[in-house]
Amino acid sequence: MTDQRGPVATSQGQVDLQTRELEDAEKPGHGPESTTVVVIGAGPAGLTVANLLQRSGIPCVVLERRTREYVAQRQRAGIVETRAVRMFDDWGLADRVLGGVPYDGLLEIRVDGESHLVSDDDGTDGPPARLCPQQVLVQKLTAAYLADGGDLRFEAADISLHELTGDTPTVRYRTPEGTVRTITCSYVAGCDGDHGISRTAVPDGVLTAHTLDHGIGWLAVLADAPAPARPLLAVSPHGFAAHFPRGPHTSRYYLQCLPDDHPDAWPDTRVWEALRTRLDDPDLVSGPITDRETFRLRSLVHDPMQYGRLFLVGDSAHIVSPMGGKGMNLALYDADVFVRAVRDHVRDKDESGLRGYSHRCLRRVWNDQEFSHWMTRTLHDAGDATDAGPFHRNLARARLDRLFTSSNAARAFAELMTGMDPA
Repeated sequence: MTDQRGPVATSQGQVDLQTRELEDAEKPGHGPESTTVVVIGAGPAGLTVANLLQRSGIPCVVLERRTREYVAQRQRAGIVETRAVRMFDDWGLADRVLGGVPYDGLLEIRVDGESHLVSDDDGTDGPPARLCPQQVLVQKLTAAYLADGGDLRFEAADISLHELTGDTPTVRYRTPEGTVRTITCSYVAGCDGDHGISRTAVPDGVLTAHTLDHGIGWLAVLADAPAPARPLLAVSPHGFAAHFPRGPHTSRYYLQCLPDDHPDAWPDTRVWEALRTRLDDPDLVSGPITDRETFRLRSLVHDPMQYGRLFLVGDSAHIVSPMGGKGMNLALYDADVFVRAVRDHVRDKDESGLRGYSHRCLRRVWNDQEFSHWMTRTLHDAGDATDAGPFHRNLARARLDRLFTSSNAARAFAELMTGMDPA
């Protein structure tokens, strides 16, 4: 339950938390702290916000409910697109936070065993995209922030947001030792993902959720097996498959499956047989599988991406189908837009960036949602392993043929892969 000021304590646990906070506040040195921005979440979005704020000379505190070890090992996206690399470069951070290796910009799409290379070269100058697993980016962002004196607090429990429509929002949390802390600030950056507390602090009816279930399931497999030369997407009547590098000797694989499949339905033998068949690679080298999970492909957009002094960044505002690799890169874009808007307000008293934050970000979100949807439908329908039927299969095959044979179609694809900024 919420009101216009934020969460209202309704459970006994919340009442106990408020009581403990009042008791702690009376102790010496336990009064409210103050900073300019409180960042909720220490994933790619939150840590990018924190590093950019630090580069701008703007104080902030980062609160993360998980341990540092957990956050540093989360396996997610693996490509930092060209636009995001340029963003880090503009801030003077690229050399410090981008691990991995430069990406040659070539994506292999294999259709019924026939290989086609598609480039993300859109004709612009600047550094190329990088094959940089999310956990590597997070580790380097964490190290850079802390090395420069950043305030990053792990295992922050019971985080709650208050007075979001006022000039000085309040953030409360409990330390690992059980002490309740209060921080007042000017802005809150909600970077804690789809299941975090930031978005739940917004009163019901303020945000509109636009959702789409693609009706497709994926099995995601992480294995200690040789990485491919470049990202590989494969289309065949047996279903979609993909093979991505996660390091020189580590690979991430994806296999199309039923939306409600369970990982136990995919023992090692079945996984490797399906990959060899769908990738049309009978000699594919296997290795120990270290992680596997199934999930439904879905897309989600919350509009607007701000409420009072709370600004939603990354997955807390939108989820993109993984096809196209836009999820993490959208989060990095949001972070850049947010920090520039805060900087303009703090430095020049210019509120236009803050007022326009949601509108500007959502233009990019919907642009990337459309691209991701295009890729999702094209590469799954083209294999005819969905319920789309032969008509949609032939439409998808026609789109792929145009991509492989038309320079104009290839250029448009490259522009979207690179990370085009809407005007």
